[in-house]
Amino acid sequence: MPEYLTPGVYVEETSFRSRAIEGVATSTFGMAGLTRYGPVPYVLTEPPVVMVPKPTLVTSFTEFERAFGGLDPVGTLEDDRNYLAHAARAFFGNGGRRLYVSRVFPFLPGDGPINVAANFAKLPVGPAAQPLATWWARWPGIAGSSISVVVVFRRSKNIIIDGKLKGVYPGAAVETGVPDAKLGDAVPPVPANVKIVARDAVGVLGYRGANGVVDPIDPAQTAFHLTLDVTVQLGERVDVYPGLELDRAHSRAISRVLQAEDPIDESSLVWLGMPVDANPGALLAALAQPPTPPPTKQFLTGGSEGAAVTPDAIRGKVSDPEDAKKAATGLEALGEIDDIAIVACPDSVRFGADEQKIAVDNLIGHCEQQRYRIGIVDPPADSSISEVRAFRAQFDTKYGALYYPWVEILDPTAKNDPGAPTAKLNLPPSGFTAGIYARSDIERGVHKAPANEVVLGITRFLENITFDRQSVLNPEGVNALRFFEGRSNRVWGARTMSSDPEWKYVNVRRLFIYLEHSIDRSTQWAAFEPNNERLWASIRQTIEDFLLVVWRTGALMGTKPEEAYFVRCDRTTMTQNDLDNGRLICLIGVAPTYPAEFVIFRIGQFTADARQS
Repeated sequence: MPEYLTPGVYVEETSFRSRAIEGVATSTFGMAGLTRYGPVPYVLTEPPVVMVPKPTLVTSFTEFERAFGGLDPVGTLEDDRNYLAHAARAFFGNGGRRLYVSRVFPFLPGDGPINVAANFAKLPVGPAAQPLATWWARWPGIAGSSISVVVVFRRSKNIIIDGKLKGVYPGAAVETGVPDAKLGDAVPPVPANVKIVARDAVGVLGYRGANGVVDPIDPAQTAFHLTLDVTVQLGERVDVYPGLELDRAHSRAISRVLQAEDPIDESSLVWLGMPVDANPGALLAALAQPPTPPPTKQFLTGGSEGAAVTPDAIRGKVSDPEDAKKAATGLEALGEIDDIAIVACPDSVRFGADEQKIAVDNLIGHCEQQRYRIGIVDPPADSSISEVRAFRAQFDTKYGALYYPWVEILDPTAKNDPGAPTAKLNLPPSGFTAGIYARSDIERGVHKAPANEVVLGITRFLENITFDRQSVLNPEGVNALRFFEGRSNRVWGARTMSSDPEWKYVNVRRLFIYLEHSIDRSTQWAAFEPNNERLWASIRQTIEDFLLVVWRTGALMGTKPEEAYFVRCDRTTMTQNDLDNGRLICLIGVAPTYPAEFVIFRIGQFTADARQS
């Protein structure tokens, strides 16, 4: 209790209500796989750069394109379809809102540093033998060789006014000249006349000299402020960075704005490596072009996709607590994000039968280990009913759901001839069904089965699943995607891949994930509290209030709360041994609402003169 040592009036705050439990998000999606470009952990030894990015959160497909390069093919694989990017597009197109992406880049067989020459595109600036600076692709991959950089300089009017430099700050580059000189942007700067603005000990601006000395300006001369406009382009994406300065002492320096680690633009395509002691005039002459005539695009060269992708690469590695340079990758990186509730690996369909089995096992193992997420499994490409049944028979888990068949869409990357047939593309269904999960959660709630929902953005399903065919698939836990005349293309199944009838339905599994995760996250305050009747009553009240709200949404059975749930936390749930060992045990029972998977109407005849009681 508080100490009262000095006489006086004490005002204290207390609470007379139970602590509230806030429901966790259930529609956040996570994917690990290949992308055209984008963040991936790596270590450069020369120049020294350590990049340990977390999985990237995107909230629209536009953000995904900016961060990961869009739908274009990935690498030089035989099957170069960008499955993950198409899945992201399908997710947002079907109602998804939040997506974490962990890019997989299998550049190493082991744990050594990345091979810079092989995996990163770059553009040296200046003499080939000893470049003054180097443009680097910010992330490894063959897409780096498609990046172009254009740097032009802009020259201001004379900024020496009343014998002082005006409108510039330390680090700015200026070109000194003769009185009344008028230079247009088409005239290249003279390297010997380029100086860096600095501030002397009394705060007067001058020019940086040798050994840290600040040289005073010559009022009889002119000074033209030189800035840089950088244009970076990858495909249809164009990033423009205007008004950059030359020297790192300035907050708008080109080497600060476009730096490797934590740049101002977190999705920047390139970064500039340059020595601290570079000669400003020579660097400017090599780096920038006049804006007129139109400058020439310069492309980065090199870059590769590294080693072949494998199921182990998609699973990834856990981070090393002893070495900050070794970040988690693949699915293991998604494991560090607490908000994710749905996971998929669309790239698993790239593999043969045995490797796809391993990839799906890794996905299921990830969900079982994390406990509060469910995996969406894609069937093999071009699989028949018999083949998908054989594929499904290899798994038994309550943390995964399988959807069949694949879907067909209009190829958004194809440039069609006016007289040619429209290009089509076949894709696995995980991105579409994940979006439907999210849409159903947002509109109805996690307790609603994500089924009998229209699949948007497709032309057709690759297999026609009829009533009789689904009667074979449904009991085995294969969720059918079906076309209904007049009702469009729909998800027509909501079963997990579990043999346990208690966890047969996807919505029941996800409802319990929601309840467990919400209670887990919102009752952390109870740890190390005095383990007595007061704490037990508080825990009971907190959970009962939460379950009452859940029941009112229709997620639980029963016409009254007593029929829908119970919460026990007292001497009947704990022994003295539990209390002596610091254990608080709360027993919670809920009656979930199961989906009306089979709607049966029984109709019979009766005689017209029969009396009804």
